[in-house]
Amino acid sequence: MPAKYTLTVLTDFASAHTLRDYPGDCSRLHGHNWKLEAEVQATALDKVGMAVDFKVIKRAAREIAGELDHRYLNELEPFTRLNPTAEHIAAYLFARLAERLNTESVRVSAVTLWETERACVRYSEEA
Repeated sequence: MPAKYTLTVLTDFASAHTLRDYPGDCSRLHGHNWKLEAEVQATALDKVGMAVDFKVIKRAAREIAGELDHRYLNELEPFTRLNPTAEHIAAYLFARLAERLNTESVRVSAVTLWETERACVRYSEEA
């Protein structure tokens, strides 16, 4: 069984959304101070002894989160079509991070998106 290293970085962003067809208060415009945990797994180390530099993961997570920061999510693709639920936002962040970070030995394994201090969703594509 090959070695597996798991690296996690944390960043945050603030944004607003409206949940379409939601039967409650969240159907009205409201915002969150989201926390994004990006989890990356690697099966090999480079010549320095790193799976992937934390700076690389942090930069990608911050840049992608920055695109959502202080924005009304319902006006951004793909959330003009998809309801901007925490679940859909987490899946979107996962896919965007995977585009930037995945290599032969490094894969985004999960994204945890904290909507509040006590509520989060974890998205992964593991079996």
